[in-house]
Amino acid sequence: MHSQKTIACSSRLKGKGLHTGVEVVIELQPAPAGSGVVFVRTDLPGRPGVKASPENSGKLPRCTSLTQGEASVQTIEHLMSALFATGVCNLEVLIDGPELPGMDGSALPFYEAVKEAGVVDQGEPAIQIGVDQPIVLSSGDSSVIAMSNPEGLKVSYTLDYNSPLLGTQYLSILIDEDAFAREIAPARTFVLLDEVERLQAAGLGKGADPSNTLVLGPDGIIDNELRFDDEFVRHKILDLLGDLFLANASIYADIQAIKSGHSLNADLAGAFLHSHNKITGNGSAHPSIRGNGTGVEEQGVVSAPLAGSQIEAILPHRYPFLLVDRVDELEPNVSATGVKSVTVNEEFFQGHFPGNPVMPGVLIVEALAQLGGIVIKAGEGNRDISAYLLSLDNVKFRKPVVPGDQIVLKVSTDRLRSRSAQVQGRAYVQDQLVAEAEIRYALVNPRP
Repeated sequence: MHSQKTIACSSRLKGKGLHTGVEVVIELQPAPAGSGVVFVRTDLPGRPGVKASPENSGKLPRCTSLTQGEASVQTIEHLMSALFATGVCNLEVLIDGPELPGMDGSALPFYEAVKEAGVVDQGEPAIQIGVDQPIVLSSGDSSVIAMSNPEGLKVSYTLDYNSPLLGTQYLSILIDEDAFAREIAPARTFVLLDEVERLQAAGLGKGADPSNTLVLGPDGIIDNELRFDDEFVRHKILDLLGDLFLANASIYADIQAIKSGHSLNADLAGAFLHSHNKITGNGSAHPSIRGNGTGVEEQGVVSAPLAGSQIEAILPHRYPFLLVDRVDELEPNVSATGVKSVTVNEEFFQGHFPGNPVMPGVLIVEALAQLGGIVIKAGEGNRDISAYLLSLDNVKFRKPVVPGDQIVLKVSTDRLRSRSAQVQGRAYVQDQLVAEAEIRYALVNPRP
């Protein structure tokens, strides 16, 4: 059973807010089981509080904010990510101003403060949330997808600022406390130099300076040094974890985020809270997944449903070339039904075709081929076999596939031998056939 946690004793931090520039003192105090995380504005009459929850999430730019009644507080995400990592779900945060201190721009000072205060088990079951159906959210060119992962929380993030100074960064990491403390907590907030004037004109970044913010100019980092070569994407994962903790739960999911920000992250936290897969830890090590679908091996055979890391355990493909999001039905060596959700943020839409995006037909066939590979490799004793595409016959494309479509993939084996296999693949959108092909594989056993 996962239990609720709080801190053993109080802890104080002080500093200036990144956006307001206001000097503040916060005091972290233990809180009873079931109380959640509450920020108390000690500088306001009546000391009003605001609870951390998706319903109270505000829409201030460049930070996570909360508003409840007369109380509001902003830039909570760095503290919240530290709470997420340590499992502290009950906490009272006394604050004498509108914004948490920026500290060094990372979550590390908050994490160290929580650890120094001590984390104590409160004996009451904590909320755990799993994913039975993929959650897909998007806004503009940003998107986030959450899929099943009963083993824990895995986050894969793509950062793309459309800037030659920053370029594209990608990181995929399984989140636990050790990984957070080592790989994520030290990553600092950042800004492009050409954004600074615009942000300050909007009343933001008044407290930002090289001691708490990485500023990226034409010649590199200004008056600072990177802690990681990919520190920027690590900080985006830090922010995502802090925003997800608005759900105040342990999350079992495989999350793939592309350019997601605080607002979209908070929407995902709300989607988790309202999912049908929320449990309170009554005797189960992990949240239950729909059906018996843990994807675990039963007598050497893989069972459906499968998603995320379960598919990655079978196929060698990885983002951005893993084109099967979920497997709903699977009879090893015989047939399978899977799903590919097509979002506007798919990388191939950048060039196929701008202004009139259409999914390349060859990638639909590739998705069918990958599902066929799962059918073959899911059979008893077949996990280590490599299935290489050998030929395609009777390929037909019936209708275009566009952003927003969900492709239902169906494959069935025509022939399965020791060194070759053939499957029939068909792809459907809203029950209409969009593509089909006969796919042959060469099967290669691992070298002894």
